[in-house]
Amino acid sequence: MSHDDLIIRPAKPEDERELAVLDRASWSTLSDVSPQPREEADGVFDERHTPDQYLLALADGRIVGYVRHVPPTPLATNRHVRQIQGLAVDTAARGRGIGRKLVEAACEAARADGARRMTLRVLGWNAPARRLYESCGFVVEGSLAEEFVIDGTYVDDILMARSLSD
Repeated sequence: MSHDDLIIRPAKPEDERELAVLDRASWSTLSDVSPQPREEADGVFDERHTPDQYLLALADGRIVGYVRHVPPTPLATNRHVRQIQGLAVDTAARGRGIGRKLVEAACEAARADGARRMTLRVLGWNAPARRLYESCGFVVEGSLAEEFVIDGTYVDDILMARSLSD
C-alpha cells in the first residue's frame, strides 16, 4: 500500500460491522480504559457514537484505521473545541503514516466546521500515541495523576491540545 492508495472519508452506517472488527482487533491496555469490546458485538454506533463522528482510512477497499472526533460537551460555550475520542490503526498497517493522516484529517474537518482547538486525552504510558500527537502539533496542557488503574497499575491521564487557527 502506498500513501496514494489511502483514502480518508467519513464513515457511513454500512461501515459499522467492519469498523467493529477493527475496534476489537486494535483494543489494548496501552491505549484503552474501557473493557475490551465483546466478540459478539456487531457494531460501534449508538446514540453517543454516530457515523458522522468518524473519519475512516481505507486501503485496498478495506478499513485500516479510524479517528473519532466530537464536541467535548454539548455546551455552546465550548462549541469552538473538538476532541479526539478514539484513534485506531490496523496493526498490519501501522508505521505507514496512517495515524498522522487521520489526526490531520480530523483537525482539518474540525477547522472547516469552525473549531479553533482540538483536544485529546492519552494514557501516560502510551508513548507511541504521545509521539504521534506531538508530531502533529499537540502539546501537553495538563495531567491527571493516577487517574486509571489498569491491570493493577496506576496510569496518568495526559491532556493534550493544539490550536486549529494557525
